[in-house]
Amino acid sequence: MFAEILTIGDELLTGNTVDSNSAFIAQKLTERGYWVRRKTTVGDDVGEIKAVVREILGRKPEVLVISGGLGPTHDDVTMMAVAEALERKLVLCEECLERIRKFYRELYEKGLIDDPELNEGRKKMAYLPEGAEPLENTEGAAPGAYIEHEGVKIFVLPGMPREMKAMLEEEVMPRLGERRFIQRKLLAEITDESKLAPILIKALKKFRVRIHSSPKGFGRYIGIIVFGESEEEIERAKAFMESRGIRFEEGW
Repeated sequence: MFAEILTIGDELLTGNTVDSNSAFIAQKLTERGYWVRRKTTVGDDVGEIKAVVREILGRKPEVLVISGGLGPTHDDVTMMAVAEALERKLVLCEECLERIRKFYRELYEKGLIDDPELNEGRKKMAYLPEGAEPLENTEGAAPGAYIEHEGVKIFVLPGMPREMKAMLEEEVMPRLGERRFIQRKLLAEITDESKLAPILIKALKKFRVRIHSSPKGFGRYIGIIVFGESEEEIERAKAFMESRGIRFEEGW
């Protein structure tokens, strides 16, 4: 099964913010059994977001996870762009509006803000593409959205890492089923990646695994990650490589 990730924000393109979100999302999707084909980043522009969403949908991934641009400011335009890409209207989610109202009331009562009332920016976050299922944000104000469109499961998440991680774990992962990949990180005791390469190729042909090598520079070790559907298949691949003279240590 294949997935794609789209992260949104001018700050990611200017280098002012490091895109840690896509790495976290990719790790979780991989563990659940999805191979991430592409990660794409665009700025806070309706036209750019709309174009890239349509481009991704044209490749028909099983899952598309979008992160960023759900806040109350002028440059938070992700929901609008996704709605336009899918040719759907933006509609008010009354349930979301009530959650947002409650969120700001609680902040006010804690003395963290000076005005609890809903203004236009706060109301803006309650609009979702027509037909979308709201995703609860337990760490912030803006709801996410889940949309099934022509066989693609689309998840729209906040860009704040704390909010994104909570929503991914609590709202997205349960909707992706129970199938999981196992991964093992190993250090191969070999000085040259080119000597390891033919052994990895044979292992890939012989076993139902994927192997990613991560050279640590010329020296004693090369890091590899072995992905498989079971510990047993990974262990068989490891034993095969050991029979070809490779010694391993667990972890990096």
